Amino acid sequence: MSIVLDIAKTYVRPSEVQAQRMAGPPREDRALAVLIAACVLIFVGQWPRLSREAFLDPTIAIDARMAGALFAWVLMMPLVFYALALVLHGVMRLMGRETTGFRVRMALFWALLASTPLWLLSGLMLGFAGPGLGSYIISGMTFGSFLIFTVIGLIAAAQNTQEAAL
Repeated sequence: MSIVLDIAKTYVRPSEVQAQRMAGPPREDRALAVLIAACVLIFVGQWPRLSREAFLDPTIAIDARMAGALFAWVLMMPLVFYALALVLHGVMRLMGRETTGFRVRMALFWALLASTPLWLLSGLMLGFAGPGLGSYIISGMTFGSFLIFTVIGLIAAAQNTQEAAL
């Protein structure tokens, strides 16, 4: 199935999509591709906001702002998300939920990619309307969807591991 259809389907049946994404043998290249795609899309979603900030405060040029966002989202955030996946895997093991590191990474990375439409909308809101109630609501929805998709994915990861062991 295509990525775009899976993202749309995640908003309706997230545990089903998460389980489908984790099925089969662990492929780290697929997990890395999902993470990099999410980070690149989030970087692109920041362009309207960065353009607005450069227009309102010309002391820092747009290219410098873009370079900083590129460094942050495409180079640093993948490392942060790998570290977060490691912490989540440790927390799940402490809670007695046996799962693999790949399943935890895939759940986290897919949650990030599935929430990218809201990241793009948030960037547009901040770019065109600026900070305000509407932007804060969209940003809250973005973070909330990421958290919900992550929790549902982690539950699916633990259930799939238990079913595979039976």
